[in-house]
Amino acid sequence: MTQFKTIGFIGLGVMGEPICRNLVTKSGASVVAFDLAPEPLARLRDLGAITAASTREAIDRSDTLFLCLPSAKHVRAVFDGDDGILKNIRSGQIVIDLGTSSVSQTRDFAKQLQAKGAAWIDAPIARTRQAAQDGTLSVMVGATAQQFASVEPLIRCFATDVTLCGDTGAGQVTKILNNMVLFETVNALAEAVAVAKGNGVDPALLLDTLSKGSADSFALRNHGMKAIVPDNFPERAFSTEYALKDLGYALELAADAGITVRGAELIGRTLQDAIDKGSGGAYFPVIARHIGRK
Repeated sequence: MTQFKTIGFIGLGVMGEPICRNLVTKSGASVVAFDLAPEPLARLRDLGAITAASTREAIDRSDTLFLCLPSAKHVRAVFDGDDGILKNIRSGQIVIDLGTSSVSQTRDFAKQLQAKGAAWIDAPIARTRQAAQDGTLSVMVGATAQQFASVEPLIRCFATDVTLCGDTGAGQVTKILNNMVLFETVNALAEAVAVAKGNGVDPALLLDTLSKGSADSFALRNHGMKAIVPDNFPERAFSTEYALKDLGYALELAADAGITVRGAELIGRTLQDAIDKGSGGAYFPVIARHIGRK
C-alpha cells in the first residue's frame, strides 16, 4: 500500500487509539506506538503493534510519524527537547499532525523541519469517536501535492474523506473553521431545545421535525439528538475546555485577518460560562444545561 515500512504513532487517547488500530490492521506497515498511558499500548501490542518506550524511540524507528495530541502545547512538548522531533528527525521523514493546532505554530514547525530535509504535514481529523473506530473520519490536509500523494494511502486507513486544502497550515485553517461553525450550530440547537421546553414542545419531536427541513445538519442529528435531548455529556469525549481551545484558534485567525466574528465571540463566552459552572471536562454540548440559567 505504501512506500513507508514503519509508521510511528504518538498519542493514544480517545481518537488516537482507534486511529492507530486502523493503521495496524490496514496499512501493511509495522507500527511503533507510544503513549504515557500503559493500557492503550497493551491493547495495541495485542493487535501486533510495536510499543516504544519514549518519543525518541518512536521517532528513531519510523519513516513517517503520526501525532494525535490534545493541543498545540502538547505538540510543542513532543517537538522540542532532547527526545523531541526537531533534534532527532532524519532527512526524508514525514511528521503528520492529526490534532487541531495553532496555524502559526504549524507553519513554524514545517519551516524548521524543511531545513533538515524532513516534512511537517497538518492533517487534522473531524467527526466522532465512532468514526475513528470505524475508519470513517474526515481529514483536512495542508501539504504540497507531492506530499499529499505520498501520505494519502495511509490516511485512508482511518478516513473516508481526505481533502487537500492547500499548502502548510491550510488543513488547520479549514478544521478550525469547521469547529467554529459546529460550536455555533450546537449553541443554536441548545437554545432551540431550551425554548421548546419552555413552550411545551417535546425537544425530541422538535429536533426530529427540524431534521426533515432546512434546519437539518450533522450537528442536529448527532450533537442535538444524541447529547442535548437525552442530556448525555460524558467525560473523555470532546470537552468544553477543548472546544474553547479550538475556538480560540478561530478568533486568532479572525483577528489576524482583521475580521470581527460576533457569533464566534458569543460562543466563546458561552463555553467559558459552562466551564466556570463546572462543565469544563464534559462533552461540549453540555452548554445546553446552562442556557438561561443564572
